[in-house]
Amino acid sequence: MRVLSRFLVVLFVVLAGCAEGKDVPEISSSAITQKRVPVFINRENSGLVSIDLMVEVGANIPRLSGVEMLTRSGDNPEVLSSITVRHEIVDGSGEVEKTSLLGDIEKVKQRSRLATSVTLSPGHHRLVFDFTADKSALLEKSFSVETIRLSFAGGGRLELSPSEQFRFRPATVLRAAGEDNCDTYRIPGLVTTSRGTLIAVYDNRYNNSKDLQEDIDVGMSRSTDGGQTWEPMKVIMDMGEWGGRSQRLNGIGDPCVIFDHTTNTIWVAALWISGSSPDKMLWWDSKPGMSPEETGQFVLIKSTDDGKTWSDPINITEQIKDPEWQLLLAGPGRGITLDDGTIIIPAQFKKDIGTKAIDGGQFTCHSTIVYSKDGGETWHIGTGAKPNTTEAQVVQLADGGLMLNMRDDLNRIEKGETNGRAVSVTYDLGKTWIAHPSTNGTLHEPNCMASLIDHQVVVNGRNQQVLFFSNPNHKTHRTNMTIKTSFDGGHTWPEINQVELNETPGFGYSCMTMVNNEVVGIVYEGVKDLFFQKVPVSELVK
Repeated sequence: MRVLSRFLVVLFVVLAGCAEGKDVPEISSSAITQKRVPVFINRENSGLVSIDLMVEVGANIPRLSGVEMLTRSGDNPEVLSSITVRHEIVDGSGEVEKTSLLGDIEKVKQRSRLATSVTLSPGHHRLVFDFTADKSALLEKSFSVETIRLSFAGGGRLELSPSEQFRFRPATVLRAAGEDNCDTYRIPGLVTTSRGTLIAVYDNRYNNSKDLQEDIDVGMSRSTDGGQTWEPMKVIMDMGEWGGRSQRLNGIGDPCVIFDHTTNTIWVAALWISGSSPDKMLWWDSKPGMSPEETGQFVLIKSTDDGKTWSDPINITEQIKDPEWQLLLAGPGRGITLDDGTIIIPAQFKKDIGTKAIDGGQFTCHSTIVYSKDGGETWHIGTGAKPNTTEAQVVQLADGGLMLNMRDDLNRIEKGETNGRAVSVTYDLGKTWIAHPSTNGTLHEPNCMASLIDHQVVVNGRNQQVLFFSNPNHKTHRTNMTIKTSFDGGHTWPEINQVELNETPGFGYSCMTMVNNEVVGIVYEGVKDLFFQKVPVSELVK
């Protein structure tokens, strides 16, 4: 049975007497549904809009003569190359009995019309709109469906408009499951260099979707045109058969990418271990110690030529890990560089072995930061910001403090008012932390990685810092990928300044960057795939 999304818009329309003396079709009810999803380039986009019509037994039989889709004035429906309209007859159980093609609209514009001739016999009818994205569609363009207008023989007309607007945006599949012999692509990181080049990093999970330990390398995609096109993927971190062990025993992943604008250096941090069995999860199998055979390794690489070539791995585990810890790893996602050249990498460590706090035992995981004040020559680590937190992202606030926005494992069970990302601030590079007023209650999460970036924007004639945050905007499921905006340092995130990108379930990790001063770019996870989209800043700060 067809399941309608939570954004189903139902509008009951009784048409008798509404056609000013003309013959009126007797349709007892109608409903318009929008899927809140991207329009993917080079993929099918079936049923993104549909209309359900109920024709009662004994009614005058209506004949549909035309279908018209109207978008909002000033929108960009030309991101579509065509619209296909299908007619479905639905049985009493909701199953489709019969499907027929009504036709294609080849030139999509603000007002797109298809002439047809279909008799709507008593029963349940559905008109389904399939979108095809133009292969050269600009990713920052979008459109909203304002009205669907149905015309009938005899002059009757029915208009349906969604009560909530959703903007259909083109999207590219940055990495597709199975591409380059990879079963799964996961864990995105994204930055923009001083030259405007986008650098995306991620896990190449060759055999399956599981986390380390497995045969996993770090892949990189590079774009020099704002994400419209991407160069062929490069593997930039691969530990091979180190120690005489197989690739499956030398996985490296969970990347975090950082751009140092003071030296034009790109850094990528990742987690590696050698010898841990693929039958075990590295998160639990990594042990105290310092060697690659004992514990996870904090490994860096760097590029000084805008991502064209990359250094050999640089292992900094000895500099920053406590031998008593079970594990230390970066982000994942992205880090930042301060104006004085201090490189900041969000990180996490496991301090104790035992049952997680949510089960009544010891706290084990703590978010923190790793930093370098000398361009990456030496590295240091802060203290834990809050117990039971992992997968953090960091920004520098307008007052100079570093805000750490953290996945809080308490949210695995906490789904009430105190469900939300943990947020702490430090003014001394992680020696001490202060809980932010927004912590655990403002930014809801299903327990998942998220993204946080900042940008200077002119608001009401004044240049000020805004924060952008992305995650699956749901307390229990990794659905509804959304970008939110804060004008007050993360205290509030007004609903009017939120843009939903994709309501469908996925693995849920995301990472944003400023493509330029006017556009936010985001890479996020579907199921085994990675998607890239762009959103104008003007839509987020309206």
